[in-house]
Amino acid sequence: MTDLEAMVGDSKVTVEEFRIEPGKVEEFARSITETDPVFRDPDAAADRGFDRVPAPLTYPRVSRFPRYRPEDVEMYGFDLGFQPEYVLHGEQTYEYERPLQVGDVLTGTTTLAKVFQREGGRAGTMTFAVYETEYRDENDDLVLTDRATAIETSGAVQNDADDGEESDDSSDADETAAVANGGQVPEPDSLETVSSVADVSVGDTGPTVVVEDLERKHFVKYAGASGDFNPIHYDEPYARAAGNESVFGQGMFTAGVASRVVTNWFGLESIDSFGVRFQSQVFPGDSIVATGEIVDGESDDGVVEVDLEATNQHGETLLTGSATATLEED
Repeated sequence: MTDLEAMVGDSKVTVEEFRIEPGKVEEFARSITETDPVFRDPDAAADRGFDRVPAPLTYPRVSRFPRYRPEDVEMYGFDLGFQPEYVLHGEQTYEYERPLQVGDVLTGTTTLAKVFQREGGRAGTMTFAVYETEYRDENDDLVLTDRATAIETSGAVQNDADDGEESDDSSDADETAAVANGGQVPEPDSLETVSSVADVSVGDTGPTVVVEDLERKHFVKYAGASGDFNPIHYDEPYARAAGNESVFGQGMFTAGVASRVVTNWFGLESIDSFGVRFQSQVFPGDSIVATGEIVDGESDDGVVEVDLEATNQHGETLLTGSATATLEED
């Protein structure tokens, strides 16, 4: 730990020439099961007030493709000695200055913000690393801030964390999440997009996003769209050799599905922040049910806060999260 702690505060450029491309935006949107034409049709984007096609909330994950990496830079740019097959993506948050849009060219600078250890029951000793990446455009204007928590465990974690999540204030990975949806897969539903703070109240629930009967191809499509080629998500022998019962979906795939709740509810342009904490893995044959509830909407600046949750067909929590949106004031 001493060597890791000595690196805290160090920064390095980890993303260069991250160009937001129209075909890639459409591919990524489809990989998270998002069919909204705003992500592929310039006319639909213009009708929604965008001068260019926007990218989904979790699109920054695409920056992890090798072509956007400076030479000799891997992942977040720090060699912490973690074993890849036992590294989990514990938590992910984004703070947006504005939506990403086709034509943007971004540079990302990553800082190792924190490292610490914790005992995790079946996960053994867990080592946490928190990375903070600032993305700036061609004018050096800050576009978004990305904070990711990576966790190295002592071995495979059975259905406790997907790409593996836990932060320094989260519950132990061994704890069993409460059944959230009663073990039922509801029908998906939609709402009219809300633009005014006068039209929302604490306790309001948003649209229900449902993706049923996941297949391995969902994980493969997401890998190709996002650049997350960890074979644990598509190579059955590799996943089993690492101690898992099967391949399982990327945590950020589930997060992408969950992000549809708030973009469908408030509109992409209104979202200020989005974050998730992963709790369980999602396997082939599972379903994802994502929901949200307003927990604070009484501020004077039009900001509403939403708690998010994604569960599987058994009602087990896959992830929890939160988002904020700024709505129009009357």
